[in-house]
Amino acid sequence: MVQRETWATRTGFILAAVGSAVGLGNIWRFPFVTGEGGGAAFLLVYLLFVALVGFPAILAEFAVGRKTERNPVGALKEYGGNAWKYVGGIFIVTGFVILSYYSVVAGWFIRYFLEGFTDSYAGHLAGYEDAAAEAGEPETVMMFLDFATGLEAFVFHTIFMALTVGIVALGIRRGIETAVKLMVPAIIVLLIAIAVWAATLPAAGEAYSYYLSPDFGVVAANWTEILPAAAGQAFFTLSLGMGVMITYASYLGEDRNLAEDATLIIGFDTGIAFLTGLVVFPMIFAAGADPGTEGAGAIFFSLTEAFATIPGGRWLGLLFFGTVAIAALSSAISLLEVVTSYVIDEKGVDRWKAALGMGGVIYLLGAPVTYDMIFLDLLDLFADAILLVFGALMLAILVGWIAPQVAVNELEKGLGDLDGLGQAWIWAIRVPIILVLVVSLYLGVVEYVDFLTGPFAEWVDGNT
Repeated sequence: MVQRETWATRTGFILAAVGSAVGLGNIWRFPFVTGEGGGAAFLLVYLLFVALVGFPAILAEFAVGRKTERNPVGALKEYGGNAWKYVGGIFIVTGFVILSYYSVVAGWFIRYFLEGFTDSYAGHLAGYEDAAAEAGEPETVMMFLDFATGLEAFVFHTIFMALTVGIVALGIRRGIETAVKLMVPAIIVLLIAIAVWAATLPAAGEAYSYYLSPDFGVVAANWTEILPAAAGQAFFTLSLGMGVMITYASYLGEDRNLAEDATLIIGFDTGIAFLTGLVVFPMIFAAGADPGTEGAGAIFFSLTEAFATIPGGRWLGLLFFGTVAIAALSSAISLLEVVTSYVIDEKGVDRWKAALGMGGVIYLLGAPVTYDMIFLDLLDLFADAILLVFGALMLAILVGWIAPQVAVNELEKGLGDLDGLGQAWIWAIRVPIILVLVVSLYLGVVEYVDFLTGPFAEWVDGNT
């Protein structure tokens, strides 16, 4: 078996774990899931789920990863027995599928960033006035549809995957650790700078009220929608159920305090998500847009309109889209590392060959998304609503009920006077987390079946 690397520093491990969630879960997804959930009401429930569900779940992945020092397939095989390697395979497939379409979405951010150099966003939107009038859609929608599919979308998908493969091929220390030490601090500094600027917008007060003042009546009236959405976002934003945290923890070369590391990672990640809301919502309100807008292009619709209308919008747009592009790269390298580590560990392939080979296959899987966004929905729903949740549920069952003491012993290394935490943690895994995941999986399967028999079936009929 190929000799495995380890993190050079604890900081590198923590920043890599934080970086894995920043682009994928926070900047692109969090503000608009929050908008759809009613603003502050959703934020409150989400924060509760991060603390009560996310913390125990991330410790489960850390314990399994560090104990086995393997990728998700090898880790679950060693931890639970040969049959569990197939469950580990679900983590590999999940990361594989998510990165295939995420690379295309990241390409959109790069495209919007580069467009800011050639003209103002107002100038770009003016070029879509005739097409918008003919289609009966806003200029922002027509611009997004033009950018989202076609040859240029394919080219930017290619560029982004090439960057991701290059970093992962360099290895843990020279590639991933070096990259995240530069990217994650840069993301935080840029977001703080934009948040300070957004606070000066005339609509900032209204936006902050929407985002920070919860209406408990909204929670009471919509709890059946808010609770599963908040639980799903808590899991999604922490990169749980994708094999990322198992893989990253497998490179820990010493018995660190996993609870302390998990607290730092969750704190940074949640703080960045919260900060993103302070950036995005004032700009949405300044543009007069609906914070509950749905769809993959929602952030592009609202913020392009904002950057086209507010003073200094061109430069803010460059800064924002550039920040998100960096954040997207930090997420992408974590997903490719999950797949790459599997090939290195289980097949004995050299790192650069594994990264290039797996990156190439993922790149081809994502190509149809550049043809039609129906494939984005097809892949995203399958990964997010079914694969991710099912894999996480199986891990919770393994750790909580089948081999709990092994996980408790691994967690309690380095805890010192807090070694009693292990038993309380295992019961959190056994009951509330499993219940949340069972409900989420049921809702996800129902949603995916509805999509296959509805929008996707209609698309197939219209294209055959």
